[in-house]
Amino acid sequence: MLSEFEPAWVPVLLANSEEASPTVRRPLSDHQLLDAYSETVSGVASEVAPAVVNIQVKNPSLGRRGEGGGSGFIIAPDGFILTNSHVVHGAKSIEVTLHDARTCSAALIGDDPDTDLAVVRIDSAQLPFLTFADSKKLRVGQIAIAIGSPYGFQQTVTAGVVSALGRSMRAQSGRLMDDIIQTDAALNPGNSGGPLVNSSGQVIGVNTAVILPAQGLCFAIAANTAQLVAAWLIRDGKIRRSYLGLAGQNATIHPRLIRHHKLTNNQGVLVAGTEPNGPAQQSGLTEGDIIISFKGAPISSIDDLHRTLVGEEIGIKSTLTVIRGVEMIDLTVIPQELPPRR
Repeated sequence: MLSEFEPAWVPVLLANSEEASPTVRRPLSDHQLLDAYSETVSGVASEVAPAVVNIQVKNPSLGRRGEGGGSGFIIAPDGFILTNSHVVHGAKSIEVTLHDARTCSAALIGDDPDTDLAVVRIDSAQLPFLTFADSKKLRVGQIAIAIGSPYGFQQTVTAGVVSALGRSMRAQSGRLMDDIIQTDAALNPGNSGGPLVNSSGQVIGVNTAVILPAQGLCFAIAANTAQLVAAWLIRDGKIRRSYLGLAGQNATIHPRLIRHHKLTNNQGVLVAGTEPNGPAQQSGLTEGDIIISFKGAPISSIDDLHRTLVGEEIGIKSTLTVIRGVEMIDLTVIPQELPPRR
């Protein structure tokens, strides 16, 4: 029997013992860890870089020179390229520079400002392309590598980690974009539209924004969103959404009304006006109404309303529940297709 001073387990036996010594796993040194990290980033960069492109546009809305640019990456061997909407929206001409320095004219296939994504295409075949990872499986702290053309410096590689998941931010159109990835991989103007990839070289996000002058606050559209939107843009050239034709603002519902009607939410959307002959006006919605639900789903904000107005709701009769004065009433509304943004 072991004494109280004798260890219960000895990890390494004496060298002259006839019994085999158990394997002792020693931690990697800082040098070894850095070398492994460098090998990972270097390997991914060399694998991904051939599919990353530089995009230059001519757009009268960009100021005196009328020129701008960003990044993109090839998502299919026949020349489809994914980038940000704000890079190519309104462009009169688009020029793509490939990894081997070839330049090609590109045509805009589809553009969706509400998710800040767009697809362009060049007339080429058998191109290297990137695949998408499942962004739902991302973990905070895992390696994130960005490749793009910040300030026109093509094929620039930066690396960091996934800092946070599930962020929300506004697109230039004003709509809220959900499921945004935050990373500290250094991004700068010109990185927009480039890929954010994992240690396997798969796309986990599309770089879209950086908060200046803050450092390490960079954002990317999640791969699952990007893959879905890209497929729709390639097929239809646009993302179909429905709309009601109203102006509104977030509003707090009076506590007495909440108790009286046994509401589950304490906020709604106050109607400030309706579009003439639009879906909202035709439903009987009037200024001063507070929208509290759409098809039974609680509506607490304008963003909630936007999320419900998907393409499948176009032309479908739906119930819009509102507070009018002290009464709660149901209206029948038929959302129409949202016109394309100019």
